Amino acid sequence: MANATENQTQSIEKIRDLIKDIDFCMLTTLDDDGCLRSRPMSVNGQVEANGDLWFFTYGSSHKVTEVNHNNEVNVSFSAPDKQCYVSLCGTAELITDRAKIQELWKPELKAWFPKELDEPDIALLKITTTKGEYWDSPAGWVAKTVGFIKAATTGDRENMTENAKVDLK
Repeated sequence: MANATENQTQSIEKIRDLIKDIDFCMLTTLDDDGCLRSRPMSVNGQVEANGDLWFFTYGSSHKVTEVNHNNEVNVSFSAPDKQCYVSLCGTAELITDRAKIQELWKPELKAWFPKELDEPDIALLKITTTKGEYWDSPAGWVAKTVGFIKAATTGDRENMTENAKVDLK
């Protein structure tokens, strides 16, 4: 059991490390008509030690309506310049706790919430992540190019990308 817990902790740390510098992501919800809807969101550096994510939102927004009808969501992060991609799935819930909102508030959020903490409809969307998958290619472009050329000339496929599916809970 300890080994499974250790693996889970390492998986969460890997995911957190991959997304720590990616501010904007895409949050995908399911609309009432069954259509998947994605919109850009910012985690503002709010990734919990257990992998959960926090987003500021308006409590009356359409995404909140969608989450109230079906709370299963996907959050995807990408940093093409680093060849790093992360997809997380989990459940979303609306949080209106003023103390938590104040704890996570950052001055940069004023661009979306002009009245800051006095915004009457301000809320948080908490994503409890359950599973994830990542693609990480730590080699630089020169190494990748050499690998592609080698693969093209020898027929040997180079595996230059680390890919893993991980359980987060």
